[in-house]
Amino acid sequence: SAGAGYRKSLEGWARAGIELVELTDAMLDGFLKTEDLGAARRVLTDHGLAAVQGAVGVVGLWEPNPNRRAAFDALKKRCAMYAELGLKNVYATTVCSQKVTLEDYKSVPGSMHAAGEIARGFGLGLRVEFIRNSTFISTLPTLLKMTRAAGHPNISPMFDFYHFLTGFSKWEDLELVRPGEIGHVHFQDVPDLPRELLDVATREIPGDGVGPMAGLLKKLAAKEYAGPVSVELFLPKFQQGDPYAVAREIREKCERVLKSVS
Repeated sequence: SAGAGYRKSLEGWARAGIELVELTDAMLDGFLKTEDLGAARRVLTDHGLAAVQGAVGVVGLWEPNPNRRAAFDALKKRCAMYAELGLKNVYATTVCSQKVTLEDYKSVPGSMHAAGEIARGFGLGLRVEFIRNSTFISTLPTLLKMTRAAGHPNISPMFDFYHFLTGFSKWEDLELVRPGEIGHVHFQDVPDLPRELLDVATREIPGDGVGPMAGLLKKLAAKEYAGPVSVELFLPKFQQGDPYAVAREIREKCERVLKSVS
């Protein structure tokens, strides 16, 4: 419900019975144009909310590019903000559109390790999310290979239902995941559309689409993932909707899906 902004979104979600939330950099930045981080934290605590993760919104961290130093500086600033809000975990995506070569992957483990050091300096874990249309890291196997090579305790791979189901990853790739390896999960469904019409925004509430929600949940549980799942949606009907109504609908539908596999 990005259209409602930080305060109204969190207030609406809390009214709908949501207790754990994920924060986005854009909503937080919008709030901080007129308020400070102390006020942002009070919005959470006053409504009994706990933020389990925050999006750093920084690109260019992993692939070789002339702006990588600036990206690391931006990551440091964002980590400082989230740490002041009391968060313990943040995440960055692998968004990339530039043409890459095999040689470009050699520097990724070092970059991830350096990013992990920045996060550790603020007491944060940093999750890395593969993105379906990235030209660099768009699949689960590639992400696992990179995070393992980084070898940093504060770096972990993140799993997104939509990016996994609509991208180049394969179901058998789930067997590559080690027990307890996944750091966080984004939980969305796939609409019944030709795959050619799917983009990064065409996501549905779990249970409203045709994706194997129960199968993936069972597989993640078998891989010892027991953390929260964040419902991340981008269609205008969600982002411009009433935060309370949207959150209530999401909660009711997701609870049915989750109970079906419990």
